[in-house]
Amino acid sequence: MLSISSKDVNILLLSLSSRLIGSICYNIFGEYMAEINKKVGFSIRKYREQKGWSQEQLAFEADLHRAYIGQIERGEKNIGLMNLEKIAKALTIRPEVLFKK
Repeated sequence: MLSISSKDVNILLLSLSSRLIGSICYNIFGEYMAEINKKVGFSIRKYREQKGWSQEQLAFEADLHRAYIGQIERGEKNIGLMNLEKIAKALTIRPEVLFKK
């Protein structure tokens, strides 16, 4: 028969619980991040289209790659703050506007 000490049991439980917590947090925040990426991307597209610009024009004005703009607008990429600022500046809006509905 296998003998397991209480210390081993505690270590096992701690390991399992931290993995479970990590998994839960990933699911909660992962889904939240996907939603915020889509929301910001939709806002960027809306303001870009109001200006009558293509993704290529916005990319040029913001000094970013055209494919990156498309990925942001579709919510596929996490956008960094500096790039968010570049896009907002190109669109002549304040960055926080992109987080509003």
